[in-house]
Amino acid sequence: MVNFTTEQLRALMDLKYNIRSMSVIAHVDHGKSTLTDSLVAKAGIIAQKHAGETRYTDTRADEAERGITIKSTGISMFFEYKLSEGERAEVDAMEGRALKVSGGGDATAAESDGPNIGADSYLINLIDSPGHVDFSSEVTAALRITDGALVVVDTIEGVCVQTETVLRQAIGERVRPVLHVNKVDRALLELQLSPEDMYQCFQRSVESVNVIIATYNDELLGDCQVYPERGTVSFGSGLHQWGFTLCKFARMYSEKFGIAYDKMMQKLWGDNYFDAKGKKWVKSDRDGTLERAFCQFIMTPICKMFAAIMEDKKLKIQKLLKAVGVTLKKEDEELVGKPLLKRVMQKWLPVGDAILEMIVVKLPSPAAAQRYRVENLYDGPLDDACANAIRTCDTSDGAPLMMYISKMVPSSDRGRFFAFGRVFSGKIATGQKVRIMGPNYVPGKKSDLWVKNIQRTLIMMGRFQEQVQDIPA
Repeated sequence: MVNFTTEQLRALMDLKYNIRSMSVIAHVDHGKSTLTDSLVAKAGIIAQKHAGETRYTDTRADEAERGITIKSTGISMFFEYKLSEGERAEVDAMEGRALKVSGGGDATAAESDGPNIGADSYLINLIDSPGHVDFSSEVTAALRITDGALVVVDTIEGVCVQTETVLRQAIGERVRPVLHVNKVDRALLELQLSPEDMYQCFQRSVESVNVIIATYNDELLGDCQVYPERGTVSFGSGLHQWGFTLCKFARMYSEKFGIAYDKMMQKLWGDNYFDAKGKKWVKSDRDGTLERAFCQFIMTPICKMFAAIMEDKKLKIQKLLKAVGVTLKKEDEELVGKPLLKRVMQKWLPVGDAILEMIVVKLPSPAAAQRYRVENLYDGPLDDACANAIRTCDTSDGAPLMMYISKMVPSSDRGRFFAFGRVFSGKIATGQKVRIMGPNYVPGKKSDLWVKNIQRTLIMMGRFQEQVQDIPA
């Protein structure tokens, strides 16, 4: 059941601080489309039980057949996410302003039964891009119109050639990255790694990504390296639809131990060990007697759950489910092996929540991102009206319309194309007269310049398009 309407999407577009535009980038076959399913399922577009197998964003027949993404696909989704006090402060600091809702005062939805559009509603424009080296032009097109990127890395293969290429492109476009370490289920089921080996594996992936980010760093973007203890890295499995950031466990354990949440985040990663006898935290493992905090409090419970389910130990499963607070429905209790594992992990650590939290809290809104991205986006003088409109993401009535078209999408009735892009300032409406500047346009000349009326304005929704009257920046 889709939990939003086109009217709500349109109403949400006026709140420019509540929009996140991001692309999913990675090496080929590291699980981008599978992971994207988790967010599509969370928005209610596909059923939760099919998530991970549907690959909703692979829209073409040849993509479904070969199991790889060929064209990048855009999809807009509506989510409710309640920021905690600490997260609210972090988002405010990143955007350098107090959280105020811009746009009209009448920002509530048209329907009475739908969720109201408020400060906790977010519009996420997601682009699922291909990972194959032959289609890297699609990735460049996707990155130009997004402000954040979700980088997916395979736990077992680690950072590959194409991961480096797409990361370099992202930082060149001043796009802020967050990391998801994928396919953790393979490391547990196929390689049967111990929690300590898993930690070393994760540590290597995070370090390799940070080395690439540091190599191509951009001063205006600031420090955009990823750190698990700051909540910019998540771990999980796209196929089984489970995943977590350290934030989830830190919240749980900070109440239990009675220490501050920020302190707990630091303790759950790196060389920190908990001495249960002395009831204190120590920095050394005392010659292998103590277990690393990340392993003890996060990986070991997950490994135990995996072992109990795969060996089909009914009583142990019941005990563990009770401990983590997961209740199964009647029909789920009859499942065994991997289907049961998927269902339990989906309930206990839903990957959609972990990724949504990273996107909302760690990635910038258009209003924040366009301040430092305006140089990349605009060729003209950086102090004229158009540049200033882009810089402030201006949506007022007199603002100049600035839109970047990243690619042309063939429509379902062959012979027509939709221009797919992003509005950086002003408002684009059906019937409006616009100047279209082609790639070879030179200011002051008439080559590659057209003045046309806009026939239709659409929102891209994966396989479908939704028609709207106008779209603001």
